[in-house]
Amino acid sequence: MKAVIFAGGVGTRLWPLSRKKSPKQFEQIVGNSSTLQLSVDRLTSSFAPDQIYISTGLDYVDMVSSQLPKIPRNNIIGEPEMRDVGPAVGLVAAILHKDAPGEPFAILWSDHLVKNISLFNNILSVGGKLVEKNNDSIVFIGQTPRFASENLGWIERDSQQDEIDGIKIYGFKSWKYRPDKAMADKFFKTGKHLWNLGYFVTTPEFLLKQYKKYVPEMYEKLQEIVAQREKPSYESKLKEIYPTLEKISFDNAILERIESGNRYVIAEDIGWSDVGAWEALKEALEDEPGQNITKGKVIINNCSDNLIYSYTDQTIAAIDLDHMMVVNTGDVLLICPKKSTAKVKELVNSLAGTDDEHLT
Repeated sequence: MKAVIFAGGVGTRLWPLSRKKSPKQFEQIVGNSSTLQLSVDRLTSSFAPDQIYISTGLDYVDMVSSQLPKIPRNNIIGEPEMRDVGPAVGLVAAILHKDAPGEPFAILWSDHLVKNISLFNNILSVGGKLVEKNNDSIVFIGQTPRFASENLGWIERDSQQDEIDGIKIYGFKSWKYRPDKAMADKFFKTGKHLWNLGYFVTTPEFLLKQYKKYVPEMYEKLQEIVAQREKPSYESKLKEIYPTLEKISFDNAILERIESGNRYVIAEDIGWSDVGAWEALKEALEDEPGQNITKGKVIINNCSDNLIYSYTDQTIAAIDLDHMMVVNTGDVLLICPKKSTAKVKELVNSLAGTDDEHLT
């Protein structure tokens, strides 16, 4: 079995730490490791380095290699241009298909945290076993929800279909991306809805069948690219063809179209958190609601429910501060209420074409 960690994207919601030149997945957000390094670390008990692949931008290949020296350089797959997740997953599937079309592989992401690592690895193993039993299938891995999130996608599971190594396997019923508050509250109470993590287990062969069926033009172009793999002409062919692929999400291109009988769901509490925004990072790291989360030189007095990060030698002193996000990177000091962190991306986008564009 193989695992592919996707480490593309810029991560503007974690600005000013996350920038185009060094996106969030490469920065020390938790402790002294990047979330990319943590993503690989939690796989090492189950996967050898040559079974782990990283999908990223061509501009970041050297950075990935320096952070993950044990991962073979050939396992770092670079995209010459961001064309959304549909083409990115398709390229990886086409590359893996050349060597092992029927071998299960997991699709994972580099900007998440997982607390229950042993259960997580067991789930990946079970997903692989299920796919080997049912070749034409894909397994969705969902997180038992901790609250009624409006910012995540949700999966509705159907009845139990199987059980492998103590892990229950359910049928797939439906999903919803970012429901409104009323719907999120309803989902949370049903006991049959899960957070959609974007984690899947399938085979390259099954996935490429879907690409050929639902996005045939993309499929043909991917085949043309991968035909040059291991040849000197590969990178030039990649740069020539990949930017012409349709810019489309993996969900819209493939997942929404797969027939229900081919979709399974694993629903467990792996202690998963998306750390794509400052308030999400705070929720992931706190032991209890209202806790202060700090990094670097920070002094606090009578404060609650804040995230205060200093990436400089300058000390941040806070008094009587509540529900705030404070991040100092030296050239930018971000201060905003926790409830307003969704506006960080808007602010970053507004800097395009201004004298401050270099800060993005």
